[in-house]
Amino acid sequence: MPIALHHESDNTYRLDISGQLMKADWRQCESTLAGELKRVGSIKLLCVLKEFQGWEPTEDWNNLAFYVQHGDAIAKIAIVGHERWRDLALMFAAADLRKGPVEFFPETGLVQARAWLSA
Repeated sequence: MPIALHHESDNTYRLDISGQLMKADWRQCESTLAGELKRVGSIKLLCVLKEFQGWEPTEDWNNLAFYVQHGDAIAKIAIVGHERWRDLALMFAAADLRKGPVEFFPETGLVQARAWLSA
């Protein structure tokens, strides 16, 4: 599966995404994440794009239901990946709409991303 959610520590979760992100895989991840949010409340999310190839071409990516229902429960989002994905990843994460901050870090910035999430 090109997407996997892991509990790292306390209220920090890591989302590893590789290859092409498929809509069905994303929906399954949203369901798992919703369960964790219900269980622990507010979380911090570390998204790591490794060998990422973009999103499955479909017109159905604009569904904001998860964001509307759970967006405020995600206190911070750090995205680590290749610079070419910066703008699209921030847009996908609804960075400009969220109460909590969203930051993008280069592929070599995993340590900095974790430090930023912890601050």
